[in-house]
Amino acid sequence: MDTEAFWRVLGAAKDRDKPPDAAVADRLSALRPEEILAFEYEFSRLRDAVHRWDVWAAAYLIGGGCSDDRFSDFTAGLVALGREWYERVAAHPDALAGHPAVRAAAAVGDQDVIFDEDFNFVSCRAYERLTGDTDAFWGASETYIAARTTSADDGNEGDDGGADMGESFDFDDAQQMRLRLPRLTSL
Repeated sequence: MDTEAFWRVLGAAKDRDKPPDAAVADRLSALRPEEILAFEYEFSRLRDAVHRWDVWAAAYLIGGGCSDDRFSDFTAGLVALGREWYERVAAHPDALAGHPAVRAAAAVGDQDVIFDEDFNFVSCRAYERLTGDTDAFWGASETYIAARTTSADDGNEGDDGGADMGESFDFDDAQQMRLRLPRLTSL
């Protein structure tokens, strides 16, 4: 499954009566186990691509702070928003200030918008439904990823020092935040 196929699966799963994680798990459950592993692989790649300081700063503003675990939930939530919003935010994290849910959440002080812990486990739930095995997904996923990891990737996976997160800055510095994320800061 390439990135295009990933976005097609995600788009086809849009269901207004269900949260994104439930709708996508339903859609994935109709696929073969290998396709679920491929979906997870692409999901991880997309999340890794927005694992940057500027995106983390946006999560920090929206969430009133943001730990490592919360940032994982935030990047999952960005993917769950769909291709259009994901690509906007990947290009300019301040674009989130234009998202209707972010604007509505800012008006009422909701600090959980975009953060989607459940979406982190959508592939696991679908794999479990399909295979009936509650533990098989993690081993199968590791094997799938290892088969696709090149020697150029060695040392980068799971190591913040190996990935280019961009320029680090102090999220508690109001001037820096206004300079880098003016629209989100004003919300």
